[in-house]
Amino acid sequence: MAVFHDQLNRVVSLSATPQRIISIVPSQTELLFYLGLDTEVIGITKFCIHPEDKFKALAKVGGTKQLNIDQIRALKPDLIIANKEENERSQVEELMNICQVWISDIHDLDSALEMIRTVGLLVNRETEAQALYRDIISSFAHLALPAINLSIAYFIWRKPYMVAGSGTFIDNMLQRCGLINAIDKDRYPEITPQEIIAISPDLIFLSSEPYPFKQKHIDEFKLMLPHAKVILVDGEMFSWYGSRLLYAAGYFKTIMQALTLN
Repeated sequence: MAVFHDQLNRVVSLSATPQRIISIVPSQTELLFYLGLDTEVIGITKFCIHPEDKFKALAKVGGTKQLNIDQIRALKPDLIIANKEENERSQVEELMNICQVWISDIHDLDSALEMIRTVGLLVNRETEAQALYRDIISSFAHLALPAINLSIAYFIWRKPYMVAGSGTFIDNMLQRCGLINAIDKDRYPEITPQEIIAISPDLIFLSSEPYPFKQKHIDEFKLMLPHAKVILVDGEMFSWYGSRLLYAAGYFKTIMQALTLN
């Protein structure tokens, strides 16, 4: 019996290497396939869109917060990989009656890297996970962006407006871009137009997910904050904490270079 601890410090005991895995977190699903678990992953959510060929082929077990527990039970998994923030606690507790559940708790790059290494151990892909770990560390080491003393509001939702606050993975990524988060509230607070005008950030990032901000929304924010620079950004680069981190640092560097040139 192999004993592991998840990121909530819960004990997860496995009698053998998992052969039937369900992932209910998109970025961790992508990680599992990156590590080569093409046949072991048997179920994913409707938001686990990468890689595209696996998304089309595999059983969907609902959304990250609206899981089909009966379908998951019918698939007979021997391991479920979840996340504290992205999944509903009550549903995850139900899943614990089906099989072992490993739960991540990601709030910065370090916790994401720890997740990658531990998942590699869980699924017997330690070598692959360690190589990915080293490559991500190297990419961020070469990022090395200086602080440019610009304040930013990162929007994730519209009607109502919601932003990424402190203590979030997105906040940590913004810091690594050398930016100052203008939002001093925790997690993902709602914010009114009056509040954002009063805060008056230098930059507005409109994320491609979970709300699909488009070019037309830039005009909306420019009317509200005519002095701010408003740009659309790839939300996966700022919020997916699995193997997509390989590409995040390069993406951040491109954005910041463009901002400093304008």
